[in-house]
Amino acid sequence: MSTAFSMTPLFRQSVGFDRFNDLFESAMRNESAGSSYPPYNVEKYADDQYRIVVAAAGFQEEDLELQVERGVLTVTGGKRDTSAENVTYLYQGIAQRAFKLSFRLADHIEVKAASLVNGLLNIDLVRIVPEEAKAKRIPIGSQHPALQR
Repeated sequence: MSTAFSMTPLFRQSVGFDRFNDLFESAMRNESAGSSYPPYNVEKYADDQYRIVVAAAGFQEEDLELQVERGVLTVTGGKRDTSAENVTYLYQGIAQRAFKLSFRLADHIEVKAASLVNGLLNIDLVRIVPEEAKAKRIPIGSQHPALQR
């Protein structure tokens, strides 16, 4: 049984939302893969302020990497080499395995800052809409200016 569904009815009444279908397909693939490590929250503080909080217990700043490319924020965590520490774990419940999380950012969303506090990686995002992309009122005249003689 396929879990795919058609977005065609939505596209009949919209223009320029081609990436929307890709977003849903990507979400469906990630859900079916069952990867939930590490846990994270996506929080909204205002209309244009967001935060992604990733539980990165056991990771240090040098173990984590953030990258934005073509509207996709990628958070990567790599495991440190612990063989030099000369430690034998009797029980290791804190997972420090490598991970890669990807978040597709909407238009005009930018990463403002990132910090690692108490094992939580906080990534602050802000929507900065340029003036030319903001809504503008179009005046209605009695004659079209190009048709005036």
